[in-house]
Amino acid sequence: MDDHLSVAEEAVRDAGDIIARLYDEPREIDYKGRFDLVTSADRQAEELIVGRIRERFPDHGIVAEEGGESKSDSEFRWYVDPLDGTTNFAHGFPMFCVALALEQRGEVVLGVIYDPLRKELYRAVKGQGAYVNDRRMRVSQSPRLDESLLATGFPPFRAANHDLNIQYYLRFTELCHGVRRAGSASLDLCYLAAGRLDGFWELKLFPWDKAAGGLMVLEAGGKITDMDGGPFKLWGDPIFASNGLIHAEMGDIFSQVKTSHAG
Repeated sequence: MDDHLSVAEEAVRDAGDIIARLYDEPREIDYKGRFDLVTSADRQAEELIVGRIRERFPDHGIVAEEGGESKSDSEFRWYVDPLDGTTNFAHGFPMFCVALALEQRGEVVLGVIYDPLRKELYRAVKGQGAYVNDRRMRVSQSPRLDESLLATGFPPFRAANHDLNIQYYLRFTELCHGVRRAGSASLDLCYLAAGRLDGFWELKLFPWDKAAGGLMVLEAGGKITDMDGGPFKLWGDPIFASNGLIHAEMGDIFSQVKTSHAG
């Protein structure tokens, strides 16, 4: 994975430099949907990353947020999120990143995420741990929900499960130190891997939103499932991640709130 990692790190850093430069300039904003934004930074960063991948690994498949899927017979497929936190970027809120992941035969084996404002580079290779700026990351040791800080997210459009997630949000704010909604799932997962958060969930995410960050959590010793505690699916909508110690307790709350909401 050394060559793949080197290319990935270089690509996200250079894409991050583009984003940081454009952050200080008047922002050009378009709409993919009523509240779903896209900026010139998204497009320029994705063009750079995809170009690097095609130059170095021309036979690999690519799934990119703005450009869609480029299919291939290769066992490798890249997931590209050129600007995770576009709405934040568009408003000048400093919480966004570049995320890139590599899948091999259906399993994510490499993830790199770069926060261009904080100059934090997160990386993980399957079986080799997770790091931020070469410092090993490990999930927190918070043993109980009432000692934990959580995070969640909502899609930029009103999804079918919006009201349910509001109920999750309200319930967890009563039971823990707080629930953050910062607007970048990739960074939420990195913060979980680094021990800055103890749990995270979101009901509607695309594969490029969670591929790299999910590997960070696993390589830092955390746990990821679906909302019911079943196997996590990259191409499924939800993700539920934690330090592992509070996973069962959080899972019970999800079940209770879901049952109450259905009734």
